Amino acid sequence: MAKMAFERELELRYDVDVLIAGGGPAGCAAAVAAARGGADVFLIEANACLGGQGTAGMVPAFMQFGDGENFLAAGLGREFLERMWFYGGMEYAGRKTFAIQQEALKRAYDEMLADAGAQFSFGSVLTAVEVADGEIRYGVVSAKSGLYAVRAKVYIDCTGDADLAFWAGVPCDKGDGQGNMMAGTLCSLWTGIDWEKRDGRDGRHLEQAFRDGLFEKPDLHLPGMWKISDKIGGGNIGHTFGVDGTDERSLTQALVYGRKLIDQYETYYKKYLTGYENMELAATGAMLGIRETRRIQGEYRLVLDDFVNKSVFEDEIGRYCYPVDIHASDNSTDSFEKFYTAHTSYRYEKGESYGIPYRVLVPLKIDNLLVAGRCVSTDRPMQSSIRVMPGCYITGQAAGAAAALCAKNNVKPRGVDVREVQKKLFELGMFLPNFKK
Repeated sequence: MAKMAFERELELRYDVDVLIAGGGPAGCAAAVAAARGGADVFLIEANACLGGQGTAGMVPAFMQFGDGENFLAAGLGREFLERMWFYGGMEYAGRKTFAIQQEALKRAYDEMLADAGAQFSFGSVLTAVEVADGEIRYGVVSAKSGLYAVRAKVYIDCTGDADLAFWAGVPCDKGDGQGNMMAGTLCSLWTGIDWEKRDGRDGRHLEQAFRDGLFEKPDLHLPGMWKISDKIGGGNIGHTFGVDGTDERSLTQALVYGRKLIDQYETYYKKYLTGYENMELAATGAMLGIRETRRIQGEYRLVLDDFVNKSVFEDEIGRYCYPVDIHASDNSTDSFEKFYTAHTSYRYEKGESYGIPYRVLVPLKIDNLLVAGRCVSTDRPMQSSIRVMPGCYITGQAAGAAAALCAKNNVKPRGVDVREVQKKLFELGMFLPNFKK
C-alpha cells in the first residue's frame, strides 16, 4: 500500500481545560457537568446537532431511566429529559412518555450546554491525536475552516467508538473478539399511523412474511415501531448485519442497505399489520444506529458477574439496570436464540440495579484522558446494558465532573479524589445511594 507524508503547521485555536470529542448523550452530560464545575469546556461534534443517536440517528425512544423505584439516570439525565418534555414532550394516557421528540431534544441540548457556558462546534471532526510521555498533547480537528489544533488539560472521549482513546494508544476490545459485532439499525420516522387500530406485536406475522419471500434477509428480531405522536411513529426496524462502525467503507454499505431495507419493512407493516395501511416514510436517520464497536481497557472492567451480583463499589459514580441486550450479529436462528436467551435471562426485578465504578472511565496507558458512553471499560454483556442513552448520561456526567476537578486541582484522572467526584455528582442530583457524605 502506497503511503504519503503529510505535514503542516496548525493554528492552536482553543486552549481549554476540557476537550470533549463527541456530542451524543455522554458528551452533552460531560460538557454540562464540567462547565458547571467551573471548567473552560470545548466540545466538537461531527453532526449538525447535538444528541447523536437520539437526534441525528432518530432512535425513537429512551430506554428506562430508573429501576421502577429509583430514578437512576438522575441529575443531568433528568434535566435533559424534562427540558425535552418542556419543548415538545408527549403525554399519553395522562403521563409523559419516553418517546423522543427529536427537535425538542436538539433544543434541550443546545440550550443546556449554552446555559452552562460550554463552547461547542458542529461539523467538526477529530482527525488525529498527538501523544507524548503517556499524555495527549493536542487533538487535530477538521472543519469547514480547515484543520486546527485544540489543547486541553483533560480530554474526554465520548465518540462512542473510542476513537480518541484508540488513536492515543489505549488498548481496546472490539465486538466478540472474532470480529463479530451487534447489527446496526437505520432508524426512521413514519406518518399516517392509526394507533387506535394497532393490534398486537409488530413481529407476529414475520414468519408468514418470510414464507412469502418478502425479505431479502429474513430477520427474526423486530424491535418495532414507537408512538411519537398521534400520527407519527419512530421505527427501530431492521438490522444491518456485518457492519463495522469504525470503518467508513462498511458504514457506507450498511447505510445504502438500510435505506433499501426500509422498503421491505414498509410492505410488511402495510400488508400484514393493522393500523399501518396509510403509513408514509417521513425520514431516515442521518447516521446509522451503531450498537457496539470498541470498548476501552480501563482500571476496572465491569463484567456480567457484576450484573448478576448487583455489585456495589466504593468508587461508585452511578447505578443502572437495563437488561443484557446483545443484538444478533447475523440473521441465523442460532444468533437470534442467543440474543433472546440472554435478554430474557439477565434482567432485574423492580428496585434492582448494578453499580458503575469510576475506574471504568479511566483508560490504561494515557494519563489525561477519561472515557464515557458506550465504549467504557466493560465486557460485551455489560456493554450491551450500559450502552443506551440513560447509561451514557450517567457515565458522561461523572466524566465531566471528574475532568473539572482534575483541571482545577492540576491532577490526573487516575489520581483524582473520587469522593470529591461523588460529592460533585451528588450536588448535581445524581442517584448515589452508597455514597456517605
